[in-house]
Amino acid sequence: MTFSYYRPMRVLIADDDRLSSRMLEASLNASGYEVIVAGDGGQAWQVLKNDDRPQIAILDWMMPVMDGLEVCRRVRRSSGPYVYILLLTGNTDPDSVVTGMDAGADDYIRKPFHPAELKARLRSGKRIVELEEKLRRQATHDSLTGIMNRGAIMERFSIEVDRAHRAGENLCIAMVDLDHFKRVNDTCGHTVGDTVLSETASRMTSVLRPYDSIGRYGGEEFIIVFPKCDVAQAFAIADRVRRAVSIQPVRTHWDAVTVTASIGIAEARPLMDSDSVIREADNALFRAKQGGRNRVELPNDQSITQQPDQAGL
Repeated sequence: MTFSYYRPMRVLIADDDRLSSRMLEASLNASGYEVIVAGDGGQAWQVLKNDDRPQIAILDWMMPVMDGLEVCRRVRRSSGPYVYILLLTGNTDPDSVVTGMDAGADDYIRKPFHPAELKARLRSGKRIVELEEKLRRQATHDSLTGIMNRGAIMERFSIEVDRAHRAGENLCIAMVDLDHFKRVNDTCGHTVGDTVLSETASRMTSVLRPYDSIGRYGGEEFIIVFPKCDVAQAFAIADRVRRAVSIQPVRTHWDAVTVTASIGIAEARPLMDSDSVIREADNALFRAKQGGRNRVELPNDQSITQQPDQAGL
């Protein structure tokens, strides 16, 4: 999940007191937040354990099924985007604050709360969430193209391989390499090369499925991960990617640059580890280069007749 400045920040309210919950919801809606409401700790945990979870959670300390402290602990043990947790409590004992913070809460507010104080604490939480997201993105995304960097895409690929093996699902990857890219850098300069890489990444991303992942493997080489996708489906998507890259020259400050890509497909078959799948895709990519470039190649034991297409989509 990636935070978008065009989408209101999402806040979870978990409180079994309906009046308190409705007051909170009305106040947050008026402030422009997107609100999700849970009636107990169990419901709150179901929302917060998802990948696309809210960025801020307001948790009542005392709730049925699971109290706020346990929800805090579970969130902190889980992986995924950071959640700023604000704990609601009627307890006036100073030691309770320490207990809540030790459980993983970022801040607390005592009941009955003042709306202005709540809004101020949420603004503080919003700043922290946005900073966390900025740092996370810098650590996982390529600064030039905006897609995943090598470490992030390899981690995603390993996760998808394990998931596919457990669920008995298909999984394929594509190794994509821009043809004659060294010539672009040598002839036009690295600034133009950077423009070509950025635009190419954007074109490839635009034709992928929402749940596909793309990352920069290094230089002018990219990896695309296709979950729940057999070889024939992967070929169709990869060929769509190939055509999107070459649909028209990339406009740069130097001149329009014609770009094509060679692509190798591999399937994560049972008992194959990530490295083996990468090697198979790399071999297929090598055959695409040998076969004339601007084409998609499948694993050795499979083939689809394909003619290079300079005309684009």
